[in-house]
Formats: sequence, C-alpha cells, structure tokens
Amino acid sequence: MKYLILGAGPAGLTFANRLLQNGIDDFLVLEKEADAGGLCRSRDVGGAPLDIGGGHFLDVRNPKVLDFLFTFMPEDMWDRYDRDSRIVVGENTINSPIEANIWQMKLEDQVQYLKAIAVAGCNLDVPMPEKFIDWIYWKLGNKIAEDYMIPYNKKMFGEDLNELGTYWLEKLPNVSFDETLISCLERKAYGTQPGHASFYYPKEYGYGELWRRLSKAPGDRILYNTPVTGLDLDQKTVNGEFKADIIISTVPWTDIEDIKGLDDKYLNDIGKLKHSSVVIEYMPENLDTEAHWIYYPDPELSYHRILVRHNFCPGSEGYWTETNLTRFDKTGRDEDRYFINKYAYPLNTVGKQEIMKDLLEYTSSKGVYGLGRWGEWQHYNSDVVVALAMDMADRLCAVK
Repeated sequence: MKYLILGAGPAGLTFANRLLQNGIDDFLVLEKEADAGGLCRSRDVGGAPLDIGGGHFLDVRNPKVLDFLFTFMPEDMWDRYDRDSRIVVGENTINSPIEANIWQMKLEDQVQYLKAIAVAGCNLDVPMPEKFIDWIYWKLGNKIAEDYMIPYNKKMFGEDLNELGTYWLEKLPNVSFDETLISCLERKAYGTQPGHASFYYPKEYGYGELWRRLSKAPGDRILYNTPVTGLDLDQKTVNGEFKADIIISTVPWTDIEDIKGLDDKYLNDIGKLKHSSVVIEYMPENLDTEAHWIYYPDPELSYHRILVRHNFCPGSEGYWTETNLTRFDKTGRDEDRYFINKYAYPLNTVGKQEIMKDLLEYTSSKGVYGLGRWGEWQHYNSDVVVALAMDMADRLCAVK
C-alpha cells in the first residue's frame, strides 16, 4: 500500500482520516488492541464512561483541530468547562498552578513560601544549574520544590529525578517574589493559566467516543489485534508481511522487538528511551469538591492525582485515581475497576531530545516517520497530536 500506519490512537486515526480527506484511501492501519483510541479509550464502569488511559480533555485553543474533530463529533455534543484544578499541599487545598495561588494558603504558610521564593536562585541571578532537582530549587524556591514539585514528580515519574533533563521545564514561569507578594496582598492569582484553561468533554460519552468515531471512516483498513513486532527500514516492511511506500509509526519505539536497517548507534539510543506506566482505578464515591482534577504530592498516598468524574461527565458518579505502576498494590483490588497502561508517559530524560532528533532524521530519510506521543517520544496532549498528524498528512500528500 501507499501508507502503512502503525497504531490507531489519536495520531494514527487523525493521519488516516486526513488521508481520506485528501482523497487517498491506499493505506492500512495496524492496531494491537481490539479497539481504537490508544490512551484515549473509554469503558463503561459503574454505569458511566471512564477514561482508562487517564485524564484526557479537548483543549479549546486550536480552531483548526476543533474544526477537524467536530466533523466527527459535532460541537453541540460537547460541554465546555473552565478548568478547576487543585493541589493538596499539607493542610492547604489551592488552585493550580501553585506559584499563582499561594495567596489561598493559610497566612503563616504564605509567609514561609514568600521567604523561600525571595531567595530562589532565579531571583538572585544565580547561574542556572543543569541537574533536575537543583534546577527545581533554583527556579521555584525550596518550599515549592520540597512540598510539591519534587515529591509529585517522584510519584509520577520515579525516584531518580536527576535522570530527567530540564529542557521540558523551561516553560515554567520564574516565580517572582514581587508578583507573588502582590498576589498575596491583593488575594488574587497572577500570570496565565496552564494548558486546558478551558476544555471540552463529551456530554453523553467518555473521551474515547471521539476516537471510536474517527475509526469508522477507515473501516476495514484498520487491522485490530495486530501488534507491531518487526520493522525493516530498508525493505519498508512490518512484521515481514506488510509493505508500503511510506510508514507512519505512532507506536513506542521500544515496543518493536526487531528493527532492521538501523546500526548499533541508533539501536542503543532506542534502548535509552524511558517511559512510565500508570494504573487508572475507579472509586464510586462522590467527593465534596467542584474541582475537575486534583494533584496530590503527599508521598504517603500511592496515587499522584485524581479525576473527579462527576464534575465533568454528566450523569456519572465517583472519581478515578492515577498511580504509577511501581506504586500500585493489586492486593484486594477489584480487577474490573482498574486498568494498567504500560506506556503512559514518555520520560524527558537527559539526552532524549538529541536521540529523537537523530533517530527521526534518519528514519524519515528511509520513508519511515515517527508521529505523536510515542513516535516522537514527547509528552503531547491529544489536541497537539491531532495538529501534528494533520500537518504531516497534508505535507506528505503534497509530495506526489
């Protein structure tokens, strides 16, 4: 075929449907699961949808993405929300992000945070450090570092945080002592909201319904229960069975057992890529909160965040937790209420950017393109993945 697409998650489904919109139907999609959607799949649990891959929402900021997706699931089938995300830090429950909402803490805690921010390295013109933990102290001060950022990231990504680079944290704002003091005095947040400041969520379904609908048009061009076990870059074949002019890979590079056409340097680099696994577990109790999701840095709690389902999924009850697999104890758990996701988050380890740049430049020269969260090994949200997949499909279709 002309195009062979590996994976029927948001990236693969968007690419396939964009091909169809461009008048190209000479493609095939291989998907290892029995249904489409990847990390954005939903299941009926407790009589309502539950997103088994974690918390996924549709950001409102990209009109091109929305126009594309609303052709499959019209806008009137979605509710729009202003984000209400919170953090439980010690005895304080405040809005996220923490640096903008210290004013919501108890007065004595505000004082301690302000004192720590005043002597943060970035506020004293101290040179920026290279190691992750040192960088967090330098950027945010010791209180935010020790009470929130370090314990939360350990729960989410693992104990050895210095394996992580700092390149992905540069979007964090400098925590200005002056601005934080003013916000505490005026009792209002400063700065901009993080991603998903406003978001859409389906009125009657889980987020997985969107991707189920995107799987309809490709129809039998999606082969389910077909994991990718082998990839030959020189022969342009997958599993020794499927051959294409162009291969679009949205699956984790580390999950392909046999890759031919790569020298040892690239294979060794792939072996350095790391990821985290998470468990999503449903809890039937309703919570007395209006929050959509809440972050928990407390190391005594196994989970790092909860998604309050009854506050964004109409007609539902309960909430679900998200827990790093290394912290999850199956003992006594109801197997119908938890879902393990082996590939949840690509880790932004030291050197990863250079590894992926070199790898993707080489594979694309062979007609094999990495796309999306796993094809590019980047922590992309689904709306970003859709935009990337649309652009790649348009670009490749333009090259006749």
